[in-house]
Amino acid sequence: MAEERIQRRLAAIISADVVGYSAMMGRDEAGTLARLKALRADFLHPKVAEYGGRIVKTTGDGTLIEFPSAVDAVQHAVDVQRGLAERNAELPEDRKIRLRLGINVGDIIIDGDDIFGDGVNVAARLEALAEPGGICISARVHDYAGDRLDVAFDDLGAQRFKNIAEPVRAYRVRLDGNGDDAPAAAAGSGGPLAVPSKPSVAVLPFENMSGDPEQEHFADGITEDIITALSQIREFFVIARNTTFTYKGRPVDVPSVARELGVRYVLEGSVRKAGNRVRITAQLIDGQTGNHIWADRYDRELQDIFAVQDEITQTVVGMLGPELSLAEQRRALIKPPENLNAWELYHRGMYHLYRRTAEDNAQARDFFDGAIAQDPNFAGSHAGLSRTHSTDWLLADTRTDRDLALELARKAVGLDNRAHQSYVALGLAHLLVHHDAEAALAAFEDGIRVNPNDAQNRNGRAMALMALGRAGEAIADQEQAIRLSPSDANIGIFFARLALSNLFLGRFDTAVDFGLKAAEKTNVWVERLALPAALAQLGRIDDARRALDVIRAQKPALCLQLVREREPSSQAPYFAVLLDGLRAAGLQETP
Repeated sequence: MAEERIQRRLAAIISADVVGYSAMMGRDEAGTLARLKALRADFLHPKVAEYGGRIVKTTGDGTLIEFPSAVDAVQHAVDVQRGLAERNAELPEDRKIRLRLGINVGDIIIDGDDIFGDGVNVAARLEALAEPGGICISARVHDYAGDRLDVAFDDLGAQRFKNIAEPVRAYRVRLDGNGDDAPAAAAGSGGPLAVPSKPSVAVLPFENMSGDPEQEHFADGITEDIITALSQIREFFVIARNTTFTYKGRPVDVPSVARELGVRYVLEGSVRKAGNRVRITAQLIDGQTGNHIWADRYDRELQDIFAVQDEITQTVVGMLGPELSLAEQRRALIKPPENLNAWELYHRGMYHLYRRTAEDNAQARDFFDGAIAQDPNFAGSHAGLSRTHSTDWLLADTRTDRDLALELARKAVGLDNRAHQSYVALGLAHLLVHHDAEAALAAFEDGIRVNPNDAQNRNGRAMALMALGRAGEAIADQEQAIRLSPSDANIGIFFARLALSNLFLGRFDTAVDFGLKAAEKTNVWVERLALPAALAQLGRIDDARRALDVIRAQKPALCLQLVREREPSSQAPYFAVLLDGLRAAGLQETP
């Protein structure tokens, strides 16, 4: 008997998802279901019929829709998102229903009323890439519909998606036609391009300096991997590979390239191979001034060319992220507050948050509040505001609003579950404020999955592991955090946690070394405790007392009871090592 022939056809597929559905159901299950059901009946489903589409299936918060035309699919999506924005305008925040939409054109497999295949899977991955209330489309959809509709697009570059073999070039649909990332003129039109409000970077092809044509693919691979990795970080606007590679082999003037591409920063580099060693150089340049912001060099044994390529990419991207954030903070600081937009208010807030004093923390909160007032859907501002409450738990003598820290972090994740800073905030709220190490570990690991090169989530995971009695495992994450971001504003925290991990493991000399480094970089009392404790464990009681006196001058209420209350590792089996050391240094049970 002949095998049944698989039915296939080409179609435009929309994958839709309700933003923050789980949180909405947790607050009001019956009300959420009723509102979503009414919205589908009154608005969403009639819109599908209006543009000739077919609803394949709905699954709780998700919907899969098939269209015979890419143009109709995009026009339908635009009308839906604009219509939802109008419907949400007068509603309170907790009653607004927002969608993420992803659109792809591809070959689909027909199975009754259902459809399958990579064409469907890519649409789902694009939906996850979209912002709340936004639309992401594939390059194939852009090719079909890009010049047939009255909307503009942002090129997000090549994206690597889970279980999709080849990178997918993606575009964001600009619903207002002139958003923050909108160029003033189309590329290639001869007009200048407006610089996006978020950090924007073009990665130029790394130059092969080896004189060996066989190494050309290695240099190109380094460049492509860096572009792909940066494109996965939601906070950055990254020029696509196909555009930047038009500069390959050409002498370039960086400010001119920045103007042509409409970016603030340009990354360039070179690859040189000699024998079994390879040297990679990379430098980040301010495209407006031509000044160097950061540069580094990497020398490696070339035993496994792909392993070296992965290592270099991870290191460059890991260091580039904090450098771009610091550059954005410096930009925001030189502008008067009344001229700041939501993005700049957020970065001004992060600058003060990282200074980690009570006064700066209060200022950070004001800036995050201002950013939320301008853009309530920007997840970063909610994450930052959550972190001010978690920081208060360490800085203030009075208790912060413990529930608010967690509520704001959860809202940030609900608004954008692909922003790694949201998971930093969620993990810290769980760990610092609620001492829930298991929940914190899950949050930090989610953040690492979103951005494997983020030093803060790695250090956060180390803190959670320490609190769970797994200090030996924590050290690898702490060392990786320092390697990824050696100039990080939080470097003092990284050193402090390394000091404490080594103290817990009985490596008192190493704990002293890292404790001294932490003392130079952090002014938060709880992050300086490992030093006097380690000194006391070594029998250096006079040195331990002097180190403790420095902390007590900053925190007069310091006592063992306060340490138990505020140190997140207080439930770990080896916590007594810290308490015994501090007790030997002269710290009393109560103030």
